Amino acid sequence: MTMNNVPGKDKGSVKLYALSTCVWCKKVKKLLNDLKVAYDYIDVDLLEEEAKAEAKEEIIKWNPPCSFPTLVLGDKKCIVGFDEGKINRELG
Repeated sequence: MTMNNVPGKDKGSVKLYALSTCVWCKKVKKLLNDLKVAYDYIDVDLLEEEAKAEAKEEIIKWNPPCSFPTLVLGDKKCIVGFDEGKINRELG
């Protein structure tokens, strides 16, 4: 499973699991871009079945309901949904 990289300020590992059609996922991407944070993302709905299953397994480790967007920070914390305050506190 290859993630797309967006260059920016290094804030550690920042991984976003998103859906290409999700408004809240787009808001998280925009906020990360506005914060100029380097991050990796993947639009799970655009993956082939095998990669999609692999991505879902990874998401479920952090967010058992497997909802989107799921933002994993430093392989230690997870922010589910578009929570601007939390994202700003962690990465701003």
